[in-house]
Amino acid sequence: MTKSVFKFGGGTAEGDAKQKELLGGKGANLAEMAGIGLPVPPGLTIATHVCAAYYDAGGKLPDEVARDVLEALAFVEGVTGKHFGDASNPLLVSVRSGARVSMPGMMDTVLNLGLNDVTVEGLATASGNERFAWDSYRRFIQMYGDVVLGLDHYLFEDALEIAKEDKGVTQDTGLDAGDLKALVGRYKAIVEQALGWPFPQDPHEQLWGAIGAVFGSWRSDRARTYRRLNDIPESWGTAVNVQAMVFGNLGDTSATGVAFTRDPSTGEKAWYGEYLINAQGEDVVAGIRTPQYLTKAAREKAGAKAASMEEAMGQVFTELGRVFDLLEGHYRDMQDIEFTVEDGRLWMLQTRSGKRTAKAALKIAVDMVAEGLISEAEAVLRVEAAALDQLLHPTLDPKAPRDVIARGLPASPGAASGAVVFDSDTAEQKARAGEAVILVRTETSPEDIHGMHAARGILTARGGMTSHAAVVARGMGRPCVSGAGSISIDMATRAMSCGGRRIVEGERITLDGATGDVMLGEVATVEPDLSGDFGALMVWADKHRRLKVRTNAETPADCRVARQFGAEGIGLCRTEHMFFEPSRITAVRRMILAEDTAGRAAALAELLPEQRADFAEIFRVMAGLPVTIRLLDPPLHEFLPHDDAGFAEVAAATGLAESLVRRRIGELHEFNPMLGHRGCRLGITYPEIYAMQARAIFEAAVLVAQETGEAVVPEVMVPLVATPRELEITKAVIDAEAATVFAETGTTLEYLVGTMIELPRAALRAAEIADHAQFFSFGTNDLTQTTLGISRDDAARFLGPYVEQGIYPKDPFVSIDEDGVGELVSLAAERGRGVKLGLKLGICGEHGGDPASIAFCERLELDYVSCSPYRVPIARLAAAQAALKRG
Repeated sequence: MTKSVFKFGGGTAEGDAKQKELLGGKGANLAEMAGIGLPVPPGLTIATHVCAAYYDAGGKLPDEVARDVLEALAFVEGVTGKHFGDASNPLLVSVRSGARVSMPGMMDTVLNLGLNDVTVEGLATASGNERFAWDSYRRFIQMYGDVVLGLDHYLFEDALEIAKEDKGVTQDTGLDAGDLKALVGRYKAIVEQALGWPFPQDPHEQLWGAIGAVFGSWRSDRARTYRRLNDIPESWGTAVNVQAMVFGNLGDTSATGVAFTRDPSTGEKAWYGEYLINAQGEDVVAGIRTPQYLTKAAREKAGAKAASMEEAMGQVFTELGRVFDLLEGHYRDMQDIEFTVEDGRLWMLQTRSGKRTAKAALKIAVDMVAEGLISEAEAVLRVEAAALDQLLHPTLDPKAPRDVIARGLPASPGAASGAVVFDSDTAEQKARAGEAVILVRTETSPEDIHGMHAARGILTARGGMTSHAAVVARGMGRPCVSGAGSISIDMATRAMSCGGRRIVEGERITLDGATGDVMLGEVATVEPDLSGDFGALMVWADKHRRLKVRTNAETPADCRVARQFGAEGIGLCRTEHMFFEPSRITAVRRMILAEDTAGRAAALAELLPEQRADFAEIFRVMAGLPVTIRLLDPPLHEFLPHDDAGFAEVAAATGLAESLVRRRIGELHEFNPMLGHRGCRLGITYPEIYAMQARAIFEAAVLVAQETGEAVVPEVMVPLVATPRELEITKAVIDAEAATVFAETGTTLEYLVGTMIELPRAALRAAEIADHAQFFSFGTNDLTQTTLGISRDDAARFLGPYVEQGIYPKDPFVSIDEDGVGELVSLAAERGRGVKLGLKLGICGEHGGDPASIAFCERLELDYVSCSPYRVPIARLAAAQAALKRG
């Protein structure tokens, strides 16, 4: 049978960091740390494959696994000298999740498990600290009641607030043993009143309940949402870690903390973290208490008064620093570490590669190359390609006026403006309607995951730099300001107040996640600086990638942005976008409404110089690079109005009778224009349209070639071809215009004619079509629509449940459907190149900027991908990563 339970601690470990698929990230790293001699409390890991078995058994742990857990628990008892459920010297354990990849705040945890009315007295006697024992018991009841019994944690928090008010203290540390003992009584009464039975006293019942709850949390709504947002398969499951408790709440010689070996926001090589004296780990990450700084330098920079760990616990801090250096050198990556100090002794509870902003990821990768820790190729693989999007957009203009209404901690960098909303459901609802929102909460919890994703930025009144809001926001690339203590939120009136000012829901604010400033209104922005670390990484990426990266652009401004970002040509210039310009829409409509060829020709003659000027400017900007221009694609009705006012306006502008306008528009009406008279079908029916566009392309190319002396190689793309004969006929029109222009100007240029493969029939008949084509560009947007029979404009209504239920692994309009659409692309590539060895192949749908789709294109050995200008760097990095992984 497959081994299901693995022990670690006491100087040994049944596993290591290479076994994340089996042990989960937390379990694998605990085993690794134990194996290299770090002080790790002993424990056991239930493997990830047991998660599926748990669900298959209807939410029950298999009997053989339960036996193995008890055997491993006996090992933990042997290492610690304590016994689970013992009245005089009880072993307490934590029960935590541990998926293959970090899912901060998404999964459930229970601490201090094993306490009951008897063992709490034994803990008090054994520790000599009655207050600590009752504090641990009240924490356990609250966590177990929330995680396992399903009670609202606010029931317990309200009781705690009342206890503090009665005592006249602001912090839970101000409650003595008697207060905490009374609070435990209230907590137990809350449980019995809500459920109708008393809080469970049997430690083994507690253990099985907690293990089941952790497995159960794998399918919680928040975990499902996180997995969907981060492409984590449900089939992976989670491991469960049961570990001996060590206590940071034993008094002033004890503490707990979270630390990073480098700054996860900026990437600076400086220890970064927070700690709390006389606390447990949940106090730090949940934002219940404001933590203190780890280092003296960080404290002084923030102007904080409370002593840093470096100052308050110097000896332990020095030992912690040695562990930081050891772990970063061992893993060759920035580490995110959880630790506890129990009565002056350091214990390591977790290490993992830390989540970081894109800016930090760049700096850390480049710095580690300079430090000799990793190679250039490893640095390229270290930075998530999609995360570069965080760096490619404007940030706040430092010179712009700012009306600062509050300040908090700079928890996640970047800038965002939007309307204030106070709950996650509202954030998601407004974001779906296209409104930019800022989610404002007292503190966030895992249940806020959907709202955090929907929001442009996140603001919390409580919490530190390692709170739930901070960690999740950094992982998502959302600007976040946490711990803005001057903010008070009134959910009854849906407003917040700060500094004597009141902001109601819907008013706009701006967050600066780099400074912690909260500003009223919107603040001007500046363009990003893409030099330095960004430039270095792109140079390394370009060394390793094979795929060329082009852009989808049809305006000179977009072309300039794309060139700045390293585009190597244009893969898709959509000429219809040019037709909507105010200066030419009237001529376009006159052409469409014309009753005969002569009328169309007259209108097209007006459009010719406009199109020529467009193409000439694009050729100038993209000098020396290939430019693929798609001939007119959409159905003609898209250029016409659909209401009475519009009919009258067109009639007045064109000089045609309104009755004729109405009749002609009626004739052009189509029941399903997506599959109607569009693309090359227009060129077959009205060859004069494509002839005008071809002439404009070649005249512009000759003009720019004569101006610059550089080679201009236009690539003319015919859309929506389904048969080889369509391309043959249309190509003849294009070739004829080229010959005429070359004869008139005395200049001959190289040019290519190809087609967009966006219909299943075209993919299947690619061999015959290749006889007439010099390139294929896969229009994967329409190919996805026509293959799956799904409209991308309507798919959002139902694709979410499809992805959640595993019908499609990802949204097929975001990441290419490899089994369906991808199979057609593969088939067309193979058949096309089988006929024409040098056939150029690329994709120009939105998939051209998706890293997973780029990896697919690399495997097919396509020549290029094309994407929107701001995704060009993402595509460059993703292409390099795909090439390196392919080997």
